[in-house]
Amino acid sequence: MSNSENKPLMVLAGVGEGLGSALAARFVEGGYGVVGLSRSAGELPLPGYVVMACDLTKEVEVKATFEQIERQHGQPLVVIHMVGDLRISPFPELSAEAFEGVWRSMALSAMLVSQQAIMRMLPAGRGALLFAGATASLRGGARFAAFASAKFALRGLAQSLAREFQPQGIHVAHLILDGLIGGADGAELDPAALAESFWMLAHQPHSAWTHELDLRPQQERF
Repeated sequence: MSNSENKPLMVLAGVGEGLGSALAARFVEGGYGVVGLSRSAGELPLPGYVVMACDLTKEVEVKATFEQIERQHGQPLVVIHMVGDLRISPFPELSAEAFEGVWRSMALSAMLVSQQAIMRMLPAGRGALLFAGATASLRGGARFAAFASAKFALRGLAQSLAREFQPQGIHVAHLILDGLIGGADGAELDPAALAESFWMLAHQPHSAWTHELDLRPQQERF
């Protein structure tokens, strides 16, 4: 994949099986080139999808990687942040190092990715920045102190960015994924169905933008 193909570009910050693969496949199907960012690089078996190595918690690496993306693939039209770092621990046993690590993984990485994405979208006056949240974005459960606090921070970041940059043409949306991600039987969130929701948000008309969308399987209690 190269910038000579003149395809719109989606950058996926946080690569993995399941939802990550489904998102890449949906955007490739829709005519996009996709660049995934992960701690380890590699070409995935999907034409139009390239994975680049990047530690999303390090400002210098994130900046350099976005500059490389710009040179090789062009400017991103859609950026999706879906980094997860699930840590479940009794609070008295939670170390400061572990707490900070979860925050850096999910909240700091979102801030760094967002800065690089927005500065490239602003000149064009358009773009979509989407964040994958969780049940813990709204409700802190027992033993989820690190995870919930980071997801709360992510939600606050999304709200602030939406209010600052929506008037300038950048659609910022936060998705609450309420449930386990698995199959399509109604008991778990189906990755392909989730990817369809991300696609929809990225292409909403400017006259009717969604900022927050909660998604859960049919059998999930809430």
